[in-house]
Amino acid sequence: MELIRGLNGLTERRQGCVVTIGTFDGIHLGHQALLSSLAAHSRRLCRPAMVLTFEPMPREYLAAADCPARLTTFRERWQVFERLGVQVLWVLRFAEPLRTLTGEAFAQLLAQQLRAPVVVVGHDFRFGRNGEATAETLREAGGRLGFDTEVVPPVQLDGQRVSSSAVRSALAGGGFDRAARLLGRPYTMSGRVVGGERLGRRLGYPTANLRLERRRSPVMGIFAVRVHGIAAMPLPAVASLGRRPTVGGGQLLLEVHVFDFSADLYGRRIEVEFVAKLRDEAHFATLEALVAQMHRDAEAARTILKV
Repeated sequence: MELIRGLNGLTERRQGCVVTIGTFDGIHLGHQALLSSLAAHSRRLCRPAMVLTFEPMPREYLAAADCPARLTTFRERWQVFERLGVQVLWVLRFAEPLRTLTGEAFAQLLAQQLRAPVVVVGHDFRFGRNGEATAETLREAGGRLGFDTEVVPPVQLDGQRVSSSAVRSALAGGGFDRAARLLGRPYTMSGRVVGGERLGRRLGYPTANLRLERRRSPVMGIFAVRVHGIAAMPLPAVASLGRRPTVGGGQLLLEVHVFDFSADLYGRRIEVEFVAKLRDEAHFATLEALVAQMHRDAEAARTILKV
């Protein structure tokens, strides 16, 4: 998959792509419906399939103090897009110049700079200054400017519209099975293992530590997980995601103890699949009390994961 950054990064060679537009946080079943339609147009017209997305996500820019938790980092979205057959990812920086662009100017960008023959958007797509334009506005503009617009209807699951908000709600309640159904795959976080204070090793639970590339996390607490990227098959583990109040931690950290495993993982990229929530993070008066709870957490995770 090819990455294009900014308006100036779009070359003549990549003009004429069929394109879908959005933030695509989570790339859930609703997003996948857009990508499926995009792929169909790509095959029909023999044109590359492009996703146009934004960094930071618009709500992170518009409401930085109260933005929603990210379901996927940029790298995680990249990996899912690649698996789903997207050929070109065009990333525009969401800041004042883009925020204040009129709906007509945005449509002109698609027609004149991208020269897109087809634009695929969701039913609730909004664009332009203050979200002034809608999917139907884009369809009308495309008729004038020379591109077709397909508006994809919402995807329903058990009578609920599939959305990033619905995924966040499921995760917040520990509903990982529900989240997996909305996503079409298990919920995971990935990252590179970094060095820590080695406290877990001293307490009998060595951990692989991941710093979260998110402003906020959609999940917090203690979990039964599986770890991908270490062996041919995912390995069972117990994980803590939080700020480690008992040991004075402050930075948000994902700490993963892989059962019956002792190899060095520093620098390795791993993917952590969340299976079940065991409890919320808590403060313990002593390290002894913390270790006793860690034993209980490990046994509960082993039971859930059948190891």
